[in-house]
Amino acid sequence: MIGVGLGALALLALGYVFGSIPRRRKAEELLASATEQAEQLKRETLLEARQETQELREELERRAKRREEELARMEERILRREDRLGKKSTYLEQIEDSLRQDEQELKRLRETGEQLLTEGRTHLERVAKWTQDEARQHLAKLVEAESQRFFSHKVEEIARQAKEDAQQRAAHVIATAVQRYAADYIEENAVSSVPLPSEEFKGRIIGREGRNIKTFEALTGVELLVDDTPEMVVLSCFHPLRREVARIALGRLIEDGRIHPAQIEEKVQRAKARLAERIKEEGRKAAFDVGVELHPELSTLLGRLKFRSSYGQNQLLHSLEVSWIAKILADELGIDAARARRAGLLHDIGKAVDYEVDGPHALIGADLARRYGEGADVVQAIAAHHEDVDPVGIIDVLIQAADTLSAARPGARQETYERYVQRLRELEELCRSFPAVQEAYALQAGREVRVMVQPDRASDEVAAKLAYDIARAIEEELNYPGEIKVNVVRRTQYTESAK
Repeated sequence: MIGVGLGALALLALGYVFGSIPRRRKAEELLASATEQAEQLKRETLLEARQETQELREELERRAKRREEELARMEERILRREDRLGKKSTYLEQIEDSLRQDEQELKRLRETGEQLLTEGRTHLERVAKWTQDEARQHLAKLVEAESQRFFSHKVEEIARQAKEDAQQRAAHVIATAVQRYAADYIEENAVSSVPLPSEEFKGRIIGREGRNIKTFEALTGVELLVDDTPEMVVLSCFHPLRREVARIALGRLIEDGRIHPAQIEEKVQRAKARLAERIKEEGRKAAFDVGVELHPELSTLLGRLKFRSSYGQNQLLHSLEVSWIAKILADELGIDAARARRAGLLHDIGKAVDYEVDGPHALIGADLARRYGEGADVVQAIAAHHEDVDPVGIIDVLIQAADTLSAARPGARQETYERYVQRLRELEELCRSFPAVQEAYALQAGREVRVMVQPDRASDEVAAKLAYDIARAIEEELNYPGEIKVNVVRRTQYTESAK
């Protein structure tokens, strides 16, 4: 068995030897092929390396060439700059030489000028016979005088500015007073209408042969108009108290139904007594509303203003409004508001008796106030509120302002249509009466008049003077409430036609 094993091993060894010969040959072929491919790859790699090296060398040469060119250009610029700097250095040296020469010349001129000034000062002192100090003192006096003129103008300007500021302040105070007070007015006319229960009362009022109406008119002083107006009669009289007595009496007669002379006389007497009580009550009420105590007679006279009107403005309500506005103005200005309020309430007291006493109502009222124990300042304010006497105190001016504000504000007073038209016509005709006026137009319900002048007859200066003259003429010749603004217009117009 050992022999058999050895033989098998020998056979295997022989088989391996004979089988490895072909494989060796094949390995040698593969090795030769690999060696050849390696040589080929080496040659190709060397070739590519040589090409890249050549390209890098060429690129480096190009860069070196550009750098050399840039360096050459920089060198050229530096050389040119050095050349310019050299020229500037030479120019600066020339300028320095010139400046040194100018400095020497200036020094020489200064010395010459000082010498000439000294000689001129000496000559001037010799000619003027003044020393330098005396001339300086004279100049100081001239400057002082000029300064005084300058500051005097400044003082005038400051005073003018202060006046303008004061006017603005006054306007603000007045506007505040008006805004804080408002009142409604009733319209009063020269006639009163009395309604009738039926038409048959017209015959009763007239009476047999007109004796009832004649008795009524004789006792009351009022004209009784019985016309075709259905169930209505009209009382006409300019005296408001008489008209009110007649209205009350006629109303009582109509209520009673018995209308005859004796009954008429009785009703008229009772109406007078009732009106007298009402007048006293109205006066006490007005004084209480204002917060003042009045003499009973003054209170009665004040109550009579309830039945008095001016341009449709009730005089008692007007007096109350003036009192309150004067009080507000006094509060704004920091003066005695109680005295201003009292003077405002009594300022038109004279109108209560101006039907009976001749003279301006302001002076009549002042006399009444003095008679019944009012103070001198109140009496003065009443007398001066229409400038019948000159104002002497601030209360006088406040009452004037409050009276104007109450009377002139829009809606306070009313006029009939005919009187309104007549007032506008009179205003325009007065303006047209001046020679240079071409046309005049009343605007804004007569509060403004616009005057057109002939340009060839009136220069700008004449137009300005004309506005002043027209305003003064309106003040002197016309009676109007409030303020009228006069605008004078001068215009030259040229017209041509293009054909």
